[in-house]
Amino acid sequence: MLTSFHAVIRAIVSSRKVTIAAVRGPCLGGGAELAVVCDMVYTARDATWGFPEIKLACYPPVAAVALPALVGQKRAAELILTGRKISGDEAVALGLANRSVRAEELETLVQQTLDELRTLSPSALAHAKKAMYAWDAIHFDKGLARAEKIYLEELVSTPDAREGIIAFLDKRQPKWTGK
Repeated sequence: MLTSFHAVIRAIVSSRKVTIAAVRGPCLGGGAELAVVCDMVYTARDATWGFPEIKLACYPPVAAVALPALVGQKRAAELILTGRKISGDEAVALGLANRSVRAEELETLVQQTLDELRTLSPSALAHAKKAMYAWDAIHFDKGLARAEKIYLEELVSTPDAREGIIAFLDKRQPKWTGK
């Protein structure tokens, strides 16, 4: 699953098209990772954002690579290492999203942005996007490959990771061994 999900992430990151995420309701784990790799992110104020994987003895590989560049090392560490949930308003304040609005205004905001983008040259948008992400794309791809390797070759084989996933599926609190 991780490899397939990261293929989607890589496709979004390398796309020449402008990508927009509209976040309403829970935006947790992989959903939050998907949102943060989009070019623009609009969120409902009352949306719930977070990277709760640590509570399952796992971590979010995409967030581990992308978040420090987006929000800074200390903020990324707090979000990933605590699994703390935040609102859409806080997601904007931290730099995870561009703007937050009431949930019922979200579709209008996205549509206005799309209408504005449609008046611009697709070629110019594609080249501007390529230039903006040129430096980060090199680091992101290498960083994600390393995060994947640690996740798949080291973390997943630990008893705590197995327990976290099983506990999640069983809808119970995990019993950690520290291994």
